[in-house]
Amino acid sequence: MPDFLVTLDLQAISAELAWPVAIALAWLAGELIHRWTTLPRISVYGLVGFSVAQAFPELFATESGSPVTFLANVAFGLILFELGYRVNLRWLRVNPWILVSGLMESALTFAVVYQLAHMSGVPPLTALLLASLGMSTSPAGVLRIINEQKSSGQVTERLLHLVAINSVLAVFVFKVIVGFWVFDTSGSLPQAISHSLIELVASAVLGAVFGFIVPAVLRKLGTLALDGTVAFALGVIMLVALTHAAQLSPVLATLTFGLMARHRRVTFARTERNFGAIGELLTVLLFVFAVSTLEWERVMAGATLALALLTARFLAKAAVVAAFSHVGGTSWRKGALTGIALSPMSVFVVLVLEQTKSMGIVLVDELAALAGMTLFMEVIGPIITQRALIWANETTRKEEH
Repeated sequence: MPDFLVTLDLQAISAELAWPVAIALAWLAGELIHRWTTLPRISVYGLVGFSVAQAFPELFATESGSPVTFLANVAFGLILFELGYRVNLRWLRVNPWILVSGLMESALTFAVVYQLAHMSGVPPLTALLLASLGMSTSPAGVLRIINEQKSSGQVTERLLHLVAINSVLAVFVFKVIVGFWVFDTSGSLPQAISHSLIELVASAVLGAVFGFIVPAVLRKLGTLALDGTVAFALGVIMLVALTHAAQLSPVLATLTFGLMARHRRVTFARTERNFGAIGELLTVLLFVFAVSTLEWERVMAGATLALALLTARFLAKAAVVAAFSHVGGTSWRKGALTGIALSPMSVFVVLVLEQTKSMGIVLVDELAALAGMTLFMEVIGPIITQRALIWANETTRKEEH
């Protein structure tokens, strides 16, 4: 066989094995390092993913419509479904200060990040995009840490609800700004806002429809206790596929799906948290994928500004949630710890940006600082959340050494 054909065969085999090997390495490293140090597994997944992507960039280059990207979005959808399932709307009605604190911390974070970015010489529209993504907290990072630590209590529940609130706000504001970017030639901000509102309402309606139909089918079959988890997982896969095909928001759709399923009084076995083994596997892929999209040069170019923005974001969230703690029915200390635990943001940011690429809008080059923020928060954010929950005495998992 000619040498060039051998080379082509080896390249094809390498490309096919790249992602399975990276996921296996990340999982193994996560298990070993967590056992030795108790650091969150997802922080290790991120480090491994970034390392292999920098070492072999051609093997981990992915298009917006690639199977790996779709699987990462499915993994995120499963996590968002679980988050929505754990949000209690009745609690928000009984204690509206949780909603108020979520709105205020998101607004202050947006304002602080925008102002700091603008003062650093970032163009206004780019600064707005940074601010909109900076106000978000990644449901994937927070929920994974909560499940890994078997955490429960006031801080945990408030944290989950605040994550849901600022994730929805971040998606809305980001899409309004992207819409304004698209309509910049006409300068029609009302048109941009209405387009984003229609998109988000359609996403929420689609999620609600799934949240009504899937439980109804399960009740009709009479196999709710046995097949619920599988049915909901299939529902999430279909919902992610539909939202991408229709260019809607899979974040809001899957979150609404979980919220609707909860309030339809549908339950699935506690042993299937994280959707069992397949959910765990997809989680590893998700966190490896999130940092495989970053480039070392871009991370370094935005590192200084990224650290400044992350510090401002961290202080804004912690200060506002702490300020509303007493009126919200908890102590100042628990309020501050809840705000501190809102640190993770990486996975949310990457997948939202990937969706804009599928629409033909490439913003990564304009957001160098965001690459630095994403990498730092992929590794550091989960550790901060883990520490906050431990300091709040809400973890039941004993430390392993």
